[in-house]
Amino acid sequence: MTSPDKEFIHILESSSDGSGEGVPARVSATLIPSVLPILGLSDVVLFPGMVAPLLVETPQSIRLIDDVVAGDRFLGLVLQRRPEVDDPKAEDLWEHGCAARVVKMLKFPNNTVRVLVEGLRRIAIREFVSESPYLSARIELLKELSNGSTKMTALVRNARAQFQEIMELSPALSDQVKISALNTEQPAKLADLIAANVNLSLEDRQHLLEENSVKERLTRLLPLLSKEVEVLTLGSKIQKEVVSSMSKSQRDFFLREQIRAIQRELGENDPNAVELNALKEQIEKKPLSIEARSVAQRELERLTRMPLASAEYTVSRNYLDWLLHLPWANATEDSLDLEDAARVLDSEHFGLSQVKDRLLEFLTLIKLKRKLKGPILCIVGPPGVGKTSLGQSVAHALGRRFARISLGGIRDEAEIRGHRRTYVGAMPGRVIQSLRRVESNNPVILLDELDKVGSDFRGDPAAALLEVLDPQQNSFFTDHYLDLPFDLSRVLFITTANWLDPIHPALRDRLEVIEIPSYTATEKLQIAKRHLVPRQLEELGLKRKVLRLPDSTLRHLIENYTREPGVRQLDREIATVIRKSARAIVTRRSLERLLIVQPDHLKQHLGPERFPSETTESIADLGIAIGLGWTPAGGEVLLVEASQMPGTGQLLLTGSLGDVMKESAQTALSYLRSQVRRLKIGETEFDKIDIHIHVPSGAVPKDGPSAGITIATSLASILTRRRVRSDVAMTGEISLRGRILPVGGVKEKVLAAARAKIKKIILPERNRNDWAEIPAEVRQKIKVHFVDQIADVLRVALHPKTACKS
Repeated sequence: MTSPDKEFIHILESSSDGSGEGVPARVSATLIPSVLPILGLSDVVLFPGMVAPLLVETPQSIRLIDDVVAGDRFLGLVLQRRPEVDDPKAEDLWEHGCAARVVKMLKFPNNTVRVLVEGLRRIAIREFVSESPYLSARIELLKELSNGSTKMTALVRNARAQFQEIMELSPALSDQVKISALNTEQPAKLADLIAANVNLSLEDRQHLLEENSVKERLTRLLPLLSKEVEVLTLGSKIQKEVVSSMSKSQRDFFLREQIRAIQRELGENDPNAVELNALKEQIEKKPLSIEARSVAQRELERLTRMPLASAEYTVSRNYLDWLLHLPWANATEDSLDLEDAARVLDSEHFGLSQVKDRLLEFLTLIKLKRKLKGPILCIVGPPGVGKTSLGQSVAHALGRRFARISLGGIRDEAEIRGHRRTYVGAMPGRVIQSLRRVESNNPVILLDELDKVGSDFRGDPAAALLEVLDPQQNSFFTDHYLDLPFDLSRVLFITTANWLDPIHPALRDRLEVIEIPSYTATEKLQIAKRHLVPRQLEELGLKRKVLRLPDSTLRHLIENYTREPGVRQLDREIATVIRKSARAIVTRRSLERLLIVQPDHLKQHLGPERFPSETTESIADLGIAIGLGWTPAGGEVLLVEASQMPGTGQLLLTGSLGDVMKESAQTALSYLRSQVRRLKIGETEFDKIDIHIHVPSGAVPKDGPSAGITIATSLASILTRRRVRSDVAMTGEISLRGRILPVGGVKEKVLAAARAKIKKIILPERNRNDWAEIPAEVRQKIKVHFVDQIADVLRVALHPKTACKS
């Protein structure tokens, strides 16, 4: 039950002498039955003498109203404890309410009823006598306890005074309420009138309704009135301040105009005119493009006609500022000394020969043809291999300025293209902002983490990057804020990513991809010696003659305390070792004597070895094979376990395997079942056994077809009763005919095998070309077997038939 309108409240005066024409007389207590139907109210508290319209929507409440109107028109109105309940029960209602009479009822076509009710007397519910078809309760009429004491008189005067103050501060109160307040003499009626019309919470109103002592009711009401007066006074003050502020702005505008007129009469310079003349001079001197100069002049003309206090003035002024400070023709001179550029790249980064060769080729072409569009390079590799820092080294080698834009987590297209000037606080996109910051139109801009770009309802930033990273289009790149074409063709864009799959296909097509593999142990050793250790020593203020980490220590640190494709964790471990060693140097108070950190000192500094050398366990059980996997963070060595047990021919797959990997397992088993004799698999009744395949690290999702031959080998091990060799790892996709198909990520997988001390690996024959890209030092340590058929895999991977651990 709700009230359709909150501006409804007025209190009826009693009319015992007939002077109150048109106002219903007070109903005698003897006429109100002792049992009344009870209607719950969700958002209104009805007081005696109060007339209010109510909206009835639920079938149960509509039936109650119909019965009441057909009878004596009396009912009880009680506030609900929970307003959201449509059909309240006895426990959902307060214990006190108001006996009321239905004055008028109207039914509407949408099955709702509107009634006008008049509050009569306070009631207390003593017991509920029925709940169907609606609530009925035995009630007790509460008497108004009042006396004519001096304190009562004081309370009434105080309440009336505060209510008059509220009426002055709140123009929303109707004149009828104001007149009633002035002419109501009875304390009980005055208290109910005020409670019904002041902005109180439902709970406060309910407590006032429950109080039948007029003195206590007024005592409870006065603090609430004081609080309301305070709130209304503060609101009125705020409103006056707002109006005053607006008036002040208008007054300031007129005063400024008068000052300008006086200055013109005296021949003095107007500060605003000085600024506009300075802008005009900049437009004439700055090397803007033809279109930019035309737009700037037009914007300046608009600015001269605008009032200084106008909001549009600031928008136009900021826009002109951006136009005048962009490097339309400012460019840095490229360093064309190839030998010097190569030396700079080699001094700041070890390895990365492909990237360095491509940049030197670009420098060679610039030397041959000055105006050359920059390539869009995309450096892809696992974390920690130096992709981000390479951008700054490239800028250093070319003699260009450098800017980095992090794309990780960007979901708004406006971050790239900018916001249109119609928006408050609009700005150009990050590309234009970077160009203004470096004050050059041919910098090196690194777009970091390209594969982390997202999209949502605000647009797709990858789509905006299509124009930025297309050499055929970016010479006319248009930012939404500038609304002018800007030439980005001289910018050398370098993007980085951990893997290519999340990048939009159309965007990937515009990139010249250079893949950086994981570092080998030898490369990590050289990086640590040349870059990591010197940098950490410099940051801690130590000299090389005081502390030294020999090659044996660094190698032990690389092999036993880190297991990563890059060098980030290695850098942190070196920093820890140097910090602890620096503490030892300071403690002994000798900064001249050399401290050499030996391999056996690492346990004291870093704790036990995290990755002992014997990473691949010796396989002593049937059904275990070593596979190689690829992740965006580099290659990984993984085990595949298989076992058989009595059953009904089911294949169980566990270890968070994806659909493709599950299909590889089914393909491998189907092939082995079809080649029982050829592969010399013993007599096996497959319909009487269950086979379980599990890949450890079950919390890590795994998918892809490259584990096909590993799964087939583990199945063949349990079916032929032959163990898999412990020093052999493999990768390759298997077909239903037993052919071995090529896979990707070979370089990362082989490097992972080298880190795990694997001696032999099995690769698909069609991946032979990938073997040439493996570093020479790794190829010397690992023997590779290229295979075409699963039979070749089993010949290399399985031991001869010997006794094995059960």
